[in-house]
Amino acid sequence: MSANKVKQELGQAANKEKAVILTRFFKTGPGQYGAGDKFLGVTVPVQRAVVKKFVNLPLPEIEKLLVSPYHEHRLTAVLILVEQYAKAGDKERAAIVKFYLAHAKSVNNWDLVDLSAPKIVGEWLVERPDEKLLARLVAAENLWERRIAVLATFAFIKRGKFTPTLSLAKKLLADQHDLMHKAVGWMLREVGKRDVKVLRDFLDHYAKRMPRTMLRYAIEKFGPEERAKYLKAA
Repeated sequence: MSANKVKQELGQAANKEKAVILTRFFKTGPGQYGAGDKFLGVTVPVQRAVVKKFVNLPLPEIEKLLVSPYHEHRLTAVLILVEQYAKAGDKERAAIVKFYLAHAKSVNNWDLVDLSAPKIVGEWLVERPDEKLLARLVAAENLWERRIAVLATFAFIKRGKFTPTLSLAKKLLADQHDLMHKAVGWMLREVGKRDVKVLRDFLDHYAKRMPRTMLRYAIEKFGPEERAKYLKAA
């Protein structure tokens, strides 16, 4: 198994028309969050099929995919890591988490983060809570490391544990990036799906300080009157 063989498989499924669409969708223009990202035009289902064939790809070969300028190479790499983590023992999981975090700057678009952070970093932290790791990630200058921190808390939310999400949300109220506003608002909404009182308590304290996008995402499942109440108060 090799990174080159993965690239060959993905290359065979490349579609120029889809690549153009994806280039626009993922904001790859100068100054945008995905600036410089390149696309082959391969769909996620096709990538998942490739992942199944190369699920045992060694970490040094996965690294070759992560440093690729092509989005699909990097996404396939993190999806392989997700599959490996799910099947690994404790020692192997530790190595995967260390590897993932060492290459966090290559997990550099929202879909790469969202499809991997909860299932790697999040699951690891559920088993071995580490507030210092989350604090380091959420304070990072790099946008994607901050998003990894927030999405990692999804693993806690699914288990009815909301403190990590609420703690990071407070720290990110002043974050300037729209993708962070969306990520935090999304995770708060997920908290609300499981315990709406916890979400309402948070909003009652912090809605006035929340960026508009973050607030809108958080209250998306509320009824019209309650949404209007929070938006008016903000």
